[in-house]
Amino acid sequence: MPPDMLRTLPGYDPDVQKNRAEARRIMEKLGYRDAAIILIEQLKEVYIDGELEPVDTVQWYPKVMRGDYTAALNLTGNGIDDPDQTLYENFTCGAEGNYDRYCIPELDKMVDRQSMEFDQSKRKELVWAIERKLAEDAARPIPSGTIAPGRAGIPT
Repeated sequence: MPPDMLRTLPGYDPDVQKNRAEARRIMEKLGYRDAAIILIEQLKEVYIDGELEPVDTVQWYPKVMRGDYTAALNLTGNGIDDPDQTLYENFTCGAEGNYDRYCIPELDKMVDRQSMEFDQSKRKELVWAIERKLAEDAARPIPSGTIAPGRAGIPT
């Protein structure tokens, strides 16, 4: 998304240096710890008490598939440099990586449209619209730039 568009999304700030300084401040304040511990601390700052339950990998997927959690943190990587991989795997109805079962048929249609779009400028706009919808629905936070332009031949 263009910076002025991205700036309107909750939790996004295009000033990378400011973001990194804030991250360093938080890390120094809390001490470097596991990302889940940092999440618990940040939730406390907005009056949400959480309890960390470390889960072994072998238990993680069955627990997630059962929906046996209130909030979960997973640091999932992405091996293919294309928006389709992230969108189809994590956000379409019935997708294997769609652990929270987010399902909006109109979003699935948007994902299909962007995937079939040959014009990279139009595809970029469609991907931005999808990112906006996911952010507004709080589907699952996406690190900025994960599915955005600059990926898979979608120039910035």
